[in-house]
Amino acid sequence: MNETFYQLMWFFVLYSFLGWLFATAAAAVRTKKFVDVGFLYGPYCPSYGVSAVVFTIFLSELRESVFFLFLGGAILSFVMTFFTGFLLEKIFHHKWWDYSRRKYHFSGYVNLPYTALWGALAVLMIRVVNPILKDATLLIPKTIGGILLIILGVVLIIDLAGTVTGILKIKSHIRKLSLVYQVSENLQKTADMMGEGVTKWILKHLEKAYPLLDVRTILKAKLEREKEIKKAEAEADVFAAGCGFYKLVCIFFLGAFLGDVIETIFCYMKYGVIMSRSSVVFGPFSIVWGFGCVLLTAILYQYRNRSDRFIFIYGTLLGGAYEYICSVLSEMVFGTVFWDYSKIPFNLGGRINLLYCFFWGFASVIWMKGLYPFFSKWIEKLPKKAGKILAWGFLIFMTLDMALSGLAMSRYSERHIQGKKAENRMERFLDDHFPDKRIKEIYPHVKIVK
Repeated sequence: MNETFYQLMWFFVLYSFLGWLFATAAAAVRTKKFVDVGFLYGPYCPSYGVSAVVFTIFLSELRESVFFLFLGGAILSFVMTFFTGFLLEKIFHHKWWDYSRRKYHFSGYVNLPYTALWGALAVLMIRVVNPILKDATLLIPKTIGGILLIILGVVLIIDLAGTVTGILKIKSHIRKLSLVYQVSENLQKTADMMGEGVTKWILKHLEKAYPLLDVRTILKAKLEREKEIKKAEAEADVFAAGCGFYKLVCIFFLGAFLGDVIETIFCYMKYGVIMSRSSVVFGPFSIVWGFGCVLLTAILYQYRNRSDRFIFIYGTLLGGAYEYICSVLSEMVFGTVFWDYSKIPFNLGGRINLLYCFFWGFASVIWMKGLYPFFSKWIEKLPKKAGKILAWGFLIFMTLDMALSGLAMSRYSERHIQGKKAENRMERFLDDHFPDKRIKEIYPHVKIVK
């Protein structure tokens, strides 16, 4: 990825507006009337902007491979759509979209044909649209562009505050904040005016081009989701029942530990030596495995009783995408690469390879069919109070461990790339407790990327 933070912010703004414009036009064709398609009051859909930035960060280096670019876009959109829908429902107790009546859907959050469309849009965006927008942003003087981004950012924050407050049904509070209320109202009027204009233009040209075409609503939007069936009283007394927060915290801890053990055994069988496979400086924990278990459990929990083939396919795709994203993030944040598959056949940029993607698929089947039910049963046997204390203890410990590990790796990169000497107490502490020798012991395959 060669784009700067400044350019990424412009991508976010431009794609947010273009996405709103496209969605408004599509709604006009489908319903023959103006529909406010945005989550916020103004004429923009931040979800499109966020998707564009994510695609740019993770998919730019796949520009020359159309197939993998399409596949990466489809998988990323699948994951983002699923978790966005899941989180919005948990926060606002309302399902913002529901594809459960469609033939090819996943938990009602994801419509697979739309996922394929997003894959095609990723190809179009990375190969065609991004270079055009990048050149366009260079025409704006950077000082003026920075000021515009700040103004637009402030407007977006005010709009978000007004929208969320309104959704939470405390409009009396937002009216007390006159600026927030006035801006939100004006943004809504602007969006409605622009949207109605787009709708009239679309319908006018449709009528001229296709006078016999009857454009009508195919499916009515579902306004309210049916209330979920209440759990049995006995289940309500169980610690971490189902697939909730506490269950996932415990799964993360177990997955991180088991992942480290499995990789250690694998490396011993392959190289004949015992080497550290930990992601953190304290304890035998592989963060990649921990988050991987959480990701697979959260997405596949509702489908845990489906066939092994179903789980294998999803595990292969999700695991490969997840490992690829982790590789890109570690290189961006720490300037280091923790694994390199460039010498293994069927690899993609050395970040993932087909063999290990299949391994993720098999691991998914073993996890969902065998290990997860076993661990889930024992986790639920914990007393509620003790279980919550234990889960929060795990979470705090792992958060601090990951933070310290990140600081140690950043300092290691500074020493090797910049040759920077310790200038403050924190840097001296990191140099004393995590010198190069110890970093190499913890991360034997780490490589500095200049």
